[in-house]
Amino acid sequence: MTDPILYSLQNCPYAIRARLGLFHARQPFKLRAVVLKNIPTEMLAASAKATVPVLVLGDADNGRLDGVKVIDESLDIMFWALKNNDPQNLLYSNSPKAVEDIQGVIARNDHEFIANLENYKYSKRYHDFAQLYYRDQCEQFVADLEQRLSKHDFFVGDRPSVADYAILPFIRQFARVDRKWYLQAPYPNLRRWLDWQLQQPMFTKVMAKYPPWLNQGEEFLLGT
Repeated sequence: MTDPILYSLQNCPYAIRARLGLFHARQPFKLRAVVLKNIPTEMLAASAKATVPVLVLGDADNGRLDGVKVIDESLDIMFWALKNNDPQNLLYSNSPKAVEDIQGVIARNDHEFIANLENYKYSKRYHDFAQLYYRDQCEQFVADLEQRLSKHDFFVGDRPSVADYAILPFIRQFARVDRKWYLQAPYPNLRRWLDWQLQQPMFTKVMAKYPPWLNQGEEFLLGT
């Protein structure tokens, strides 16, 4: 069976999320690192959205996409991989209540926190007066995560779930917007959680840098 092809950008939080899902599922895949200023025509043929991540399932190397399945949303990639293989039970498949909680916290991250985070990053860059406002908006979600982590080591329990990895790339960004403020902010549990995540060997593998695929035509087999 042909290994899936993942078009990915190293520091895009959505691409990081997709890679985290594939690595935790131990799903082999061929990484094609891209540069958004020079998007491969093969990626555009697979997904017109023109942004990463894009996962291509099937034999796309023959120049045709007949019978090829494309997954171009990061959460869908995570859940596709983990539904095929979930050695850590990140989906909490034996706990319907936990599944509902996982879905809820990811939904709040995706539909509320990310938009506020983008505005927070933008206002910080331009020293906009709105910076404090958007940080306050972000903190409404961050405070909820802090409360969760005061009860458990992870967002929905005492072991990681897919929610931890789906949200990780965005909390990583949040912590970097104003590092000085973040380090003294009243979120010690979140800092502990993030530090632990970033120190994991798995995260180091996920964040490894590879040369752009278009430069050398070289794919990298990962996830094994």
